[in-house]
Amino acid sequence: MEATRGFGIDIGGSGIKGALVDLAEGQLIGDRIRIDTPKPSTPEAVADVVAEITGQAGWDGPVGVTLPAVVKKGVAHTAANIDRKWIGTDADALFAKRLGRGVDDIAMLNDADAAGMAEIRWGDPIARRGVTALLTFGTGIGSAVFQDGKLVPNTEFGHIEVDGFDAEKKAAASVKDNEELSYPEWAERVNRYLSVLENLIWPDLFIVGGGVSKKSHKWVPLLDIRTPVLVASLQNNAGIVGAAAAAAEGIEH
Repeated sequence: MEATRGFGIDIGGSGIKGALVDLAEGQLIGDRIRIDTPKPSTPEAVADVVAEITGQAGWDGPVGVTLPAVVKKGVAHTAANIDRKWIGTDADALFAKRLGRGVDDIAMLNDADAAGMAEIRWGDPIARRGVTALLTFGTGIGSAVFQDGKLVPNTEFGHIEVDGFDAEKKAAASVKDNEELSYPEWAERVNRYLSVLENLIWPDLFIVGGGVSKKSHKWVPLLDIRTPVLVASLQNNAGIVGAAAAAAEGIEH
């Protein structure tokens, strides 16, 4: 029988969020649980938080977990905005042991890939045609690229060089807050980033997500690029939803 509920956890640079998910509708069931990302955000410290969130929810089934990292076959190969001790960590084994699950009950994904998978499945159908790039603006910038709805995993387009800088160091949502930029000032930086990216991959559609998508009316209309821009329909919950679906269906990259 196809699972109707799943559980996803989205690990970010500032917060770790988890929730039960209705897999038929692609929506959270009840409130999400959020705990600040520990400092330092070592694998063991983060695993403790993931166990706490899973325990609070009373969930004993498969768990999908996202990381702001390149993830291949359950192993983290980079560490963006989390402790560098993650590099080379078998995250599948770590979480399976900490949560008392089998390795097959843990699905590890890049955070933006998970969010993109959720948007492709439950968002605007237009995203399933042609080349779609989802970008999450948060502590950093995550990217997920799809060709006719099929994911190209582990793209790292938040780190392309724009005007001599790593893109996310200038255009992430955290930079807006840290430098106290107005929405128009920040939108100018996002616009510059998107214009460089669209000249590299020539997408048919951008989807913008992350926490700042809740205030999309303040900055998305200010963008002036040739590629159409949609706001993520699941906003900042997309990573949780995508992770839950991946765990229920045994998807991992």
